[in-house]
Parts: sequence; C-alpha cells; structure tokens
Amino acid sequence: MALVSEDIAGHPALRRHVQAQSRTLLQTYEANPRLASVFATQQRWLMAHIGLALYFDREPDDHRKGLTSTRFMDGICRHSVASRNTADAFLKEMLHYGFIRHLPIKYGRIRPFEPTAGTLETVAGWVMAHLKTLDSLDNGSRLAAFVAYPDVLAELQPLVADGLLSSHAVREPRQTFSLFTWLDNGGIVMDWLMSGVDPDHADLDRIPTGVVSIGDFATWLKLSRTHLSRKLRDAEELGSIGWLGQRGHSVMWVSSEFYQEYMTAQAVKLAIIDTAFDNCVVSSDAS
Repeated sequence: MALVSEDIAGHPALRRHVQAQSRTLLQTYEANPRLASVFATQQRWLMAHIGLALYFDREPDDHRKGLTSTRFMDGICRHSVASRNTADAFLKEMLHYGFIRHLPIKYGRIRPFEPTAGTLETVAGWVMAHLKTLDSLDNGSRLAAFVAYPDVLAELQPLVADGLLSSHAVREPRQTFSLFTWLDNGGIVMDWLMSGVDPDHADLDRIPTGVVSIGDFATWLKLSRTHLSRKLRDAEELGSIGWLGQRGHSVMWVSSEFYQEYMTAQAVKLAIIDTAFDNCVVSSDAS
C-alpha cells in the first residue's frame, strides 16, 4: 500500500533520507547540468513530464498518437502549464540539445519525437532516487523491483505525470518554495541549500546551511549572480533566509518555516511517485 504524504511528512527519518536524496540529485546535475536543469524549474519540469507521458502512452503502431508538436502543445495548454509559444520554444530547445530526436518516420507534415537514450537514463535515475527514499522509510523493495523490470518506466512515468499535474500542492507551492520553483535551476538551488543542513539542527528557528559565497553558489549553478541575489533578497525579505554574520560573506541560514515547506513538498512528491508505483504491474513484487 502506498504511503500518503502526511505519513511521509511525519516520518522521524525523513529529514536524513531527503538530504541523501538531494545530494543524489545534485550529483545528477553535476553530471549533466543542462539536462538536469529541465527538472529544476517548475514550468519546465511539468512540460517535460507532459512530453514524456505522451511518448510513453503512444500507440506502438501509430506514432501520430505519441509525442508530436501539436499533441505536446495541446497538452501544455490543456493543463495550463505554459503558452503555446513557450511550449514550442521548449520543444525546439530539447531537440537542439539532443534530449529528444525525430523518429525516422513521417505522417505527412507530422514528425513524431522520441527521447534519446541519455534522457531516458536521467529520468530513470530521477525515479530511482525517489524510490530509494521511499524504501528507506518503510524498508520496502521498490528500487529492486524497478531495476529488475526497467521497462516499467513506460508505465510509471505517465502515472507520475498525472499525479503531479493534478496536485494542488505541486501546482500552487507555498510562498518561499514558489519563489525558487520559478527561478532557473530553482529546484537545484533548494536542493543545494537543504543538502547542507544538518538534520539534527532542523528544529532551530534559523538553520545553518553549507552556503557561504553567493558568487561560488551562482557559478556552480551556472546562474547569473545578479539574478540569484535578487531571488535571495526576496526570500530574505520574507524572513526565509539570512546570514549568521555579514551578508554574503558568512554562512547562510534558512528559516524553520522554509525548511518545512521544502520537506512538505518532498513528501507530496514522494507520495505521488509511490501511488503511481503502487499502481504499476511490479508493485506486488515490491510489497
């Protein structure tokens, strides 16, 4: 039976396991920053899931019902994720950087797409990181089942996409979390901040992180220092972050409220993934 977000959020070991998950996702980002960044911004993250779901839900003998430009843009607009222009630009960017490619078939003017092997490998890694966290919470064997049946990704991902797109908590995140989800690489920014938090200090009002230099932080994230500093100031004005000493030259802290927003968001996401996994054909092998 799938874990629900309330049970996940209240698990005494969640902090430590989510910290490990964040560090795994940061390693994925370091290995392929451009591709990993697709999953680090709210709008792009949801667009990517819509595209992948269209591909996996395709009819084997008719790729017109898979991932095509028209079906992708229709899906983006139907779920109110972005405009058609934004969706079109995103698709072209994915093609330009080799994250998707045209299939060697055409239906008149329709040219279907498919994710490349590297993209599917990264998506599988993202899923595995979260299944490992879920297993850590209840001593489950989801990850082992996923590895044993790698083709299950085609069944699992559309269910995850449906869960994310229908979740109010995902689509309308809390105040500070929302600030970063719309920042380029904002998800990575939060993972970086939270990965440096000692779980034993998470009950403090001001929780120290491992971040000292905004410049080094921005360089590693491949973000404009000015843009990042602006977002950090917005978060600072909300009382969500600050510095233990001189601003920008001492250890940054995050508020207990911001930390809890992050942990709640992780619990919601993990519950969506677990529900999707529970509905897959391999779920009985993981119970």
